[in-house]
Amino acid sequence: MDRFDAMQVFTRIVERRSFTLAAEDTGLPRSTVTDAVKQLEKRLGVRLLQRTTRHVSPTLDGEAYYRRCLAILADIEDAEGAFAGVKPKGILRIDVHGTLARHFILPALPEFLKTYPDIEVIMSEGDRLADLVREGIDCVLRVGIPQDSDMVARRVAMLEEVTLASPDYIERYGTPEHPEGLPDRHRMVGFRSSATGSVLPLEFTVNGHVREIVLPATMTVTAAESYVAAATLGLGLIQIPRYHAEEALRSGELVQVLENFPPTQTPVSLLYPRNRQLSPRVRVFIDWATREFAAHRSR
Repeated sequence: MDRFDAMQVFTRIVERRSFTLAAEDTGLPRSTVTDAVKQLEKRLGVRLLQRTTRHVSPTLDGEAYYRRCLAILADIEDAEGAFAGVKPKGILRIDVHGTLARHFILPALPEFLKTYPDIEVIMSEGDRLADLVREGIDCVLRVGIPQDSDMVARRVAMLEEVTLASPDYIERYGTPEHPEGLPDRHRMVGFRSSATGSVLPLEFTVNGHVREIVLPATMTVTAAESYVAAATLGLGLIQIPRYHAEEALRSGELVQVLENFPPTQTPVSLLYPRNRQLSPRVRVFIDWATREFAAHRSR
């Protein structure tokens, strides 16, 4: 194995904290991965990794060498990509919120892969902030305000939020006219945040100020699909990005209420590690995703 390949193997071991997972990521036998590190350590004359039966971590020398390897590998990819006709290639690991993926990313992904046929996309779905380096993920797409200062956040969209109810709910509780009157007779479907563990309040913009209101909850959920389903069954008011409820709005299962008192818009961001130089395949994906969200806003 040449030095370039050995560096790639070593950086993956550090990021995954595992010889086995690094072998799976690179498509190499575990023995080859182990031998590559042994040869690196022999050539450099230092111990790069601390190994136990359950854990692998870099030594101080290993951490320093890892950062040098990242810079060298990124420079090589940039140098190769500078020549006309050379396009980014390799595995691109992304983690996205499922509804965002199905609405914004997947419909246009065939065109992205047609443009970059040598990129293989591995997509996982979630709403937690994954440990990108440890889990081997290149970037994540998340809704809400990023809290992790170790990540670079590139905002790609602001989602319009709407307040919705079912016709059956309105028939039983009446059409709400003003946020101030909600506590007297209305109910909501609670949505529990996976980040904080708390039930999110309803938000309304009243005279330029945001007012938060918590109503009695008929039920509380943790998934957007169940949130919308509960509202269509007449179990309470909900607030959700408009795109997520478009089908229910078209069918009449849900109707918008309190339109003059909208919730605040919700940001969507692409996040990647602050201390990692972006590879060309990650860079082109981020640029492409940013354009896709911009295209949706203009439609």
